[in-house]
Order: sequence, then C-alpha cells, then structure tokens
Amino acid sequence: MRNLAAWMAAIACSVTTGCTVGPRALENHRLRYNEAIKRTSEEQLLLNIVRLRYTDTPSSLAVSSIATQHEIVKSLKLVPFFTAAGDGLPRGFTSLLPQAELNAADRPTIALSPQDDQDFTKRLFTPIPLDGVVYLSKTTWPISTVFRLWLENINWVANAETASGPTPKAPPVFAEYLAGMRALQRLQDRKIVAIYSEEHEEKISEGLPTPRLSGAEILEAAKAGYEFRKDQKKDTWTLIRKKQEPHLRVDAKHRENPDVAVFCRTFHLKPDEAKYDIVSDKADPFLANIPKEGCSFLDLETRSLLQVLFYVSHGVEVPIEHVHAGRAPMTYNADGTFFDWSAVTDGLFRVCHRKCRHRPTEAHVAVQYDGYWFYIDGRDRDTKATFALIMELSRLELASKTGPAPVLTIPLGGR
Repeated sequence: MRNLAAWMAAIACSVTTGCTVGPRALENHRLRYNEAIKRTSEEQLLLNIVRLRYTDTPSSLAVSSIATQHEIVKSLKLVPFFTAAGDGLPRGFTSLLPQAELNAADRPTIALSPQDDQDFTKRLFTPIPLDGVVYLSKTTWPISTVFRLWLENINWVANAETASGPTPKAPPVFAEYLAGMRALQRLQDRKIVAIYSEEHEEKISEGLPTPRLSGAEILEAAKAGYEFRKDQKKDTWTLIRKKQEPHLRVDAKHRENPDVAVFCRTFHLKPDEAKYDIVSDKADPFLANIPKEGCSFLDLETRSLLQVLFYVSHGVEVPIEHVHAGRAPMTYNADGTFFDWSAVTDGLFRVCHRKCRHRPTEAHVAVQYDGYWFYIDGRDRDTKATFALIMELSRLELASKTGPAPVLTIPLGGR
C-alpha cells in the first residue's frame, strides 16, 4: 500500500504540473497569431497590387475575429491486475496498475469578412481629403513620397495621371512634376520649406436676433467649429466658422536657393512669395486663371486609394513570358518600343519576379501569381517604406467600418 500511495502521488503531481492554461497559452499563441495576421495582410495587399498590374480584379478578406479555446483534460485511474494459475482457475487481483491521461486541445475559430461590399467599394474610389494629404506631408514621411503617391497634379502639372488606372497604351506625362518633387524634397531636407496651418474665420451669417439663440445652440455650434459672436453696435449676432487652412512657407533667407526657383517655375508660382495657400479645385484645368507672374497658391488634386494602388502597380516588373503571351498590358513609346515604367516609380516602388519552386530567400513580402513569385526585396528600403505607408493608410481608409456579419467562419480543431 505504501508503494501504491507513492505511485498515486507521483502521477497526481505529473498531471497537475504545467496546467496553468491561460497565461501559458497566451505566451505560446498571441505573437504567432499576430505574425500570421501581419504576414497575410501584407501578402494580400501585394497580391492586389500585382492583380491590378494585370488588369485583374482586386479582392480582400478581413480577419474579423479570432476566438481560441484552450483546455486540458486530465484523468487518473487504477486498473486491477488479475493473475491466473496454471490450472486455469481465476484468481482475485493481486495488484493495482495506475493509469494517467493528460490531453491538451487548442480550438481556434477564425472569422473572415469579405470587404467587397458597396461601402468598401465607395471608400476605395473616394479621393483622400486635402487635409489628409497635408497631415501626411507634415509627418516624418518624405514629402515627395506623399505627393507622388496621393496627388494627381499640382496646379495642373500632371503626375502621371494616366497611371492612376489600368495600364495606358501611351506613356504618361510626369517628368516635369518629378523634377519639381525632387527640388521640393531637397528643400524640405534642408528645412527651407515647411507646411503649417493657420486658423481663419469666415462669416456664415450676420444680423441674427438675440432671442433666437439658446445656450444649447451656442454649445452645439462650438462643437462643430462655429462661434456666435455678438455685434458691437447692434443687438444682433454673427455666426463665424473657424477652420484651419494649410500653407507652404518658404524661408526668406533662402529665397535665392536654386531649388526654390525650380519648384516655383515648375508649378507656376510667384517666385517672391513668403507663403503659398494650399487649396483644392481653385486652378483652372487649362491654366487660364494663372497670372503671368505666377500664382500664390498650390492647387492639389488628390487620388483615391484605388488610384494609388494602380499607380504603384506599374512598379511591378512583368516577366517577358507574360509580355509575349499578352497576359499583361504594356505601354509603348512613339517608336514602338516598350515604355520603361521604372522612370515613373524610381526610388518609390518596385516589385521583382522570379520563377522558382520556393519563396525567394531575400523577399520581404512575396506572393505567387500566374506561375511566378512576385516579391519586394528585403534590401529595397524605398519600396519597403512606401509599402508600409500604403498599408497603414489603407487600414485608415478602409477599416472605418466593421462590415457585415462574417459569412465565412473556419473552426480549426486539434490536439
């Protein structure tokens, strides 16, 4: 019996050891799920960019939720051990054999939501607001990267506008814009230019009688950025709207910098201005309202996320096999040769390809499409930075709505 008690104590100890399921399960699985979501989200974005280069339809699935169930089932039992004599007669059991079982189970349930509904498509086609572009340009991202990605033109100087859709047959117009962007980037790097916002007031309505105003109305107006201001000489009120207006300021000490001249000449600006208003839909598309001495504003026409994805898709290098087979649309120069899209996306975005069995070892993100691996080289810092920016902005632009209830739920059970 002493031996039996010792056996039972040892087995009970082994069964209960390591049964802190919650904390240990979290340690073992959280980062793995995080890495899986990150990797597949990046692969999905890259796949959609490659699809657009081939004029294929993009499609996305969002991971709505991950529910995991961790459990440990343990049991301890004693099985009687029977013996038999040589005469074949049964005998009573002479000993007990202890048996222990310890079963662990991990049953995650992953809910996937299609993002191809009407609301998602609308947000995909909606141009980014002007204040969104201004905000991005005031962050640590290079201003030339932001303006090359999210602007169709500045003062109607074209930024490869035909690249914002399916691959065009004729080369886009972009050289002048690109030269202006490089000059602007050098100015920003030297802290000669800066984008900032100033608060301006605009009269919405005047002569409002006092009895019509209540405290609740005044409070609601303040929340919306409006202010009721009492007129000095009359017993009336004026409704004022306060708004932040962005400007591009140039350091007066560096007005003679050659890059300032290039930037002003490229975008039809007055060369002696201290600041330029940043506006939208102010410049005439045929430049008819721009004075000879130049204008004092920068008119920005923004792109939608879909246009940005089309634009960077032209940085996808197409295999010559697909070119000859006519699988990918191509752009031709006037002499019939292929237009080199790297001139447009140089220093911004590049996707390589390789025909091989396994994922390229130098790939940062890689997907398979039409018999090839398409990937971003892990050593390409410019492309990795651009891809990260598009990844984050796509989350902001498209993830503002949780979407419909999941229609695809995958239970994964295992032991």
